[in-house]
Amino acid sequence: MKKYIIGLMSGTSLDGLDICYTEFSNTYDDAINFKIIKAETIHYDTDLKEKLRDAYQFSGANLMKLDADFGKFLGQKVNEFIKKNNIDKVDLIASHGQTIFHRPDLGYTTQIGSGAWINSITKIKTICDFRTQDVALGGQGAPLVPIGDKLLFPEYKYCLNIGGFANISIKNDDKITAFDICPANIVLNHYINKMGLAYDDGGKVASTGKINQNLLDELNSLDVYQLTSPKSFGWEFVEEEILPIIDKYSLNIPDILRTYTEHIAIQIANKTKDDKMLITGGGAYHNLLINRIKNHTSTQIIIPDKQLIDFKEALIFALLGFLKDENKINILADVTGASKDHSSGVVFDI
Repeated sequence: MKKYIIGLMSGTSLDGLDICYTEFSNTYDDAINFKIIKAETIHYDTDLKEKLRDAYQFSGANLMKLDADFGKFLGQKVNEFIKKNNIDKVDLIASHGQTIFHRPDLGYTTQIGSGAWINSITKIKTICDFRTQDVALGGQGAPLVPIGDKLLFPEYKYCLNIGGFANISIKNDDKITAFDICPANIVLNHYINKMGLAYDDGGKVASTGKINQNLLDELNSLDVYQLTSPKSFGWEFVEEEILPIIDKYSLNIPDILRTYTEHIAIQIANKTKDDKMLITGGGAYHNLLINRIKNHTSTQIIIPDKQLIDFKEALIFALLGFLKDENKINILADVTGASKDHSSGVVFDI
């Protein structure tokens, strides 16, 4: 049996909305076959990007309004995507939403982008809010990608995504572990934005900087990096821990970028030592970062085609929706720390 699903992903780096139209076939018990049929990134205008970036400071009423407005935006963009690509069959939409709060230690996580509005506008079954149930079961609500790494990419021991945060899945025999390694593009973009650039293309600006060894040592010595999985980060950690450390050194931006790039590479290398690693996410285009990872680890690094680099997370959220719709497990307790494996997601189907 085949199902056709649109996966929606909006990450912490705020690069834009990833839309991925995917075909899934085969059974849950085997590696699932998939095909990305169409995919596109919709970049946010300045106003929406600023609202999503600053939403963690909003009042409750304003945040609820943004939740509805962003849900309407998602629904409209899906409709435009379907029309543009002459898509005639969609079984469901699976939407990650935009993370605003992520504090599993305090028992909550919040992703906005109302599934009710997506469903109302598209008239297509919509599944969203994949994280809350896991937090209620004692988990971190993250990472959610490992089920996809297990079922869609069984040939790689390591599956690394470098987006706002660097997160990894590690397979050993039948066991899989996964966790956030460290903040990544969310920090790099924070500083490159101060130069009027959206991102550091290929790491060109970072390549002109010099490593500040004291800053690098302080970042690498953070206690949180010694914790075992499950482990996940949110913007709160970046704002409260990472940025104050960096800012107290009063460095120029190229030196900050060069030093933090080295930090990311070292932290990734600390978790990898053999076999093959698939790297996706925006960080796969950061040539300096990839070269520094290669310098620090003996693991064979595989950079896939552009479509998979850009849309792997949207693809996997489509898979989470597929599994939820089949009433199959889509969250692994071993990686989130929840009390049990479970099938997560809230369904809207008018």
